Amino acid sequence: MRRKPRLYIADERAIKSGEATDVYFLRAKKILDNISASATRVVAEVHSYGFPNGYEWAVFTGLEEVVYLLEGLPVDLYAMPEGTVFRAMEPVARIEGAYGDFGVFEPAILGMLRHSTSVSTKAARVKLAANGKPVLFFGIRCIHPAISPMVDRAAYLGGCDAVSGVAGAVMLELEPTGTMPHALMLVLGDEKKAWKLFHEVMPENVPRIALVDTFYDERVEALEAAETLGKNLYGVRLDTPSSRRGNIRKIVQEVRWTLDIHGHRHVKIFVSGGLDEKNVMELVDLVDGFGVGTSIAFPPSIDLALDIVEKNGKPLSKRGKLPGGKQVYRCENLHDTVVPWGRVVERCGVCGGRVEPLLKQVLSRGEIVSDLPDAKEIRERVLGQLEKLVSADASRWGPVFIG
Repeated sequence: MRRKPRLYIADERAIKSGEATDVYFLRAKKILDNISASATRVVAEVHSYGFPNGYEWAVFTGLEEVVYLLEGLPVDLYAMPEGTVFRAMEPVARIEGAYGDFGVFEPAILGMLRHSTSVSTKAARVKLAANGKPVLFFGIRCIHPAISPMVDRAAYLGGCDAVSGVAGAVMLELEPTGTMPHALMLVLGDEKKAWKLFHEVMPENVPRIALVDTFYDERVEALEAAETLGKNLYGVRLDTPSSRRGNIRKIVQEVRWTLDIHGHRHVKIFVSGGLDEKNVMELVDLVDGFGVGTSIAFPPSIDLALDIVEKNGKPLSKRGKLPGGKQVYRCENLHDTVVPWGRVVERCGVCGGRVEPLLKQVLSRGEIVSDLPDAKEIRERVLGQLEKLVSADASRWGPVFIG
């Protein structure tokens, strides 16, 4: 009998029940249950003890899904607000409760936070490199469709201006944004026909951005598109693959020059295909916007860990970790001070400004006790912090630890 195909994804039931975990957590729970030790009270913190090479900060996202996971369990959850920029060794979340009530969820908690945070951090780096110009996330073809809305959300929170994924955009209450695929030109066999039909069929609110590298040289197709659609053409997109790209900066310069000398200065230039923050920075003075996919969808990992730091009210941790619960205080210049949980700090040790605690209670005995901001609000928080990181050079300041 033939095997029937299936989707290899964990459904909501498997995640919420704790089935989507590593077997050793189930074994640990069985052992603790067997000796009536599952009720042992612990404090566990989520933190990163090191970032990828060249990273001085990361963007904390994925919290809403963790709240959804832990809601209804008899635990307390404290966390930095979603969208907070943080540094290595700073706790971004704190869970208090009986270990047996949440221990099996460690892989799910870390998976939700680590994946989302990694995507958001890369998106923020690309957005910074774009220097205010739009960055569109085109990355869902790089990932399993079951998680495409999550990745769309993480990219948007990190600073991307829009996403192309339809399901993700619906959940984010955004309009999905995109241009046209090469397949349209190939099926029709004529790029001019494709551009004309796009203009005729698409509603007025969809910008007319022509893909101009399917059959001929980019500057040739760009000029053809401008002459075909005239003032209706909003922009052209270059998606030249790296295998035949050559010097993309020179190609963009040729396209811009050709459009300008033929009276098409209004036509904007968008670039996509294999871009990261380095490429974006190299092109930002010439290009009007960027489509970025793979580098954001598959970013360097922000390695988050969930570690026990207290047992029955007393500091305890494994080797290489700082025992005892911790709070992070931050001033308006994004300088951070890390102190033992319960200690109050009023002034920043770097600039002397007033500070406030970052870890705030989200769940009390499994009940949500604070409002969950929407995606647009979180994104604005991220962009505001990125602006401060650049203007105040706060990125170079690591946290100050006061024991």
